[in-house]
Amino acid sequence: MSGTVSASPCVNTGGDTGELVALLAGATEVHGPGVKLVVDDAKDTETGGGDARENSDFSDTGRLRDRDMQRVVNGLWASGAEAVAINGQRLTALSAIRAAGSAILVDNRPLVPPYTVLAIGDAKKVSGSFKSSPDGQYLKALRETFDVRTTISEEDDVRLPAAPSLIVRTAEPKAADAGTGNGRKPADTGKGTTS
Repeated sequence: MSGTVSASPCVNTGGDTGELVALLAGATEVHGPGVKLVVDDAKDTETGGGDARENSDFSDTGRLRDRDMQRVVNGLWASGAEAVAINGQRLTALSAIRAAGSAILVDNRPLVPPYTVLAIGDAKKVSGSFKSSPDGQYLKALRETFDVRTTISEEDDVRLPAAPSLIVRTAEPKAADAGTGNGRKPADTGKGTTS
């Protein structure tokens, strides 16, 4: 980390490992310099009423899709962003950007355009790297070809909330049953047993 990220309340990123892990995992609020990228559908895009995107190509709708937001976010990470949020929703390694009908979802929460993407990091580096990256060029092509509206600005102080949920669920094997010999219980078919 470049040391540009600080947490609220103030966290010493060179100190306690637990605080650093919480900071990197998105479990704490952060602030520092960064960029503000606002992306919006084309001006004449209709809202509501079905999903025109499934029945026509992008040029007919002018609407951003989940994969467009995925490229924007991945491009910011690759450009040096240390923490990212979309419309106030903090992204983590477990975050998913998906579509449901005409809505873009982040961690199953719908977003409403315009999409404000805040990224903490060295503002000049992140902004410059993103603009020249393949993902930045992709966004530029959407703007020039399909009238998608975008603005990017360097900010002195960007504030991001903590991620709402960081629960990781994993499966574990059930304890072996000594009565079956193979560690497995007989299947319960609901038909009873015969001897």
